[in-house]
Amino acid sequence: MSMTPRDRVIAAMKKESLDRPPVAIFTQAATTSQMDKVGAAWPEAHKKAELMAKLGTAQADVFGFECVRAPFCLTAEAERLGCKVQVEKKDAAPMIKEHPFHFDPMAGEFDSPSGLMSPEEFLKGGRVAEAIKAIGLMKKSHGKEYAIVAGNTGPFTLAGHMVNTENVVFGMMMAPEEVANWVKSINPIVKKYTQALADAGADAIQMSEPSASTDMIAPDMFDDASGKYLKESLAKVKNAFSVLHICGDTYPILDGMIGTGVSGLSIEEKVDPAKAVAKVAKRAALIGNVGSVRPMFQGTPAEVKAAAANCVKAGFNVISSGCGIVTATPDANMKMLVDTVKASKK
Repeated sequence: MSMTPRDRVIAAMKKESLDRPPVAIFTQAATTSQMDKVGAAWPEAHKKAELMAKLGTAQADVFGFECVRAPFCLTAEAERLGCKVQVEKKDAAPMIKEHPFHFDPMAGEFDSPSGLMSPEEFLKGGRVAEAIKAIGLMKKSHGKEYAIVAGNTGPFTLAGHMVNTENVVFGMMMAPEEVANWVKSINPIVKKYTQALADAGADAIQMSEPSASTDMIAPDMFDDASGKYLKESLAKVKNAFSVLHICGDTYPILDGMIGTGVSGLSIEEKVDPAKAVAKVAKRAALIGNVGSVRPMFQGTPAEVKAAAANCVKAGFNVISSGCGIVTATPDANMKMLVDTVKASKK
């Protein structure tokens, strides 16, 4: 009996032995080329479930990747909670323009998070509701053949969106109890959204927590800033795999990421693939880590082939880009990633 792409991804997430790993982009995968080919483009595809689902399935339909994935940014939750977000461009992700709450660790001035809407209300409107609907549409159209991956935003990152990321980073050093108050208040909303995406049909929830990167905070701050909250909002999701994505050099915090209890880790190329596999030691599935800027965006097909082969050789469970795909990534590089992995043997 032949293995479907979905079967292969599910087996990989369970860390089962396979003839080759699946090639499936768990992070943002949309390109302007895909938008043109399937007739679903940003910014409208950020806002309307039907277009979101159409573009979310394009990585499989156009290039042959072995999962489908939506939505495409980390601003939907923030917008729903009151941030002013610019959602206007076809070739660039939405941008947060204004933060609704005041949080100034230098002055010791902190708005309370008590004004946040309830988790139940949060799910009922905005792009959050469209994303939940889109996952259901993707499950219906592609769920038998492909794994459905839903993306959302981690609690520390989302708290930063509400009060300015720089402020929560400084707050970790100057007013950690105030940061904790915000992340603790945000976390039930994140947990509710995570479960709603799973209930809509997602096989895996890939939660991005870029503000917890070692580029932003010291490695020994990870658990207090994010890890202890992810144990509740991500790792405990029911009926779906839980995948934590953090940008940058995550090698110093791999143990902490595993300690959250998630099913898988999505990491960038700043971590050597072989060293990552050795350190993780099968305690979680590893997803990545072909560079999304170089080689995927700026490199040649030959460079993509070499990077993909290196990840396969190292023993990554799922071969994916290390972070979100740049919208101008060439078709030839996307296709080379797929072809290289599908032709590989462990």
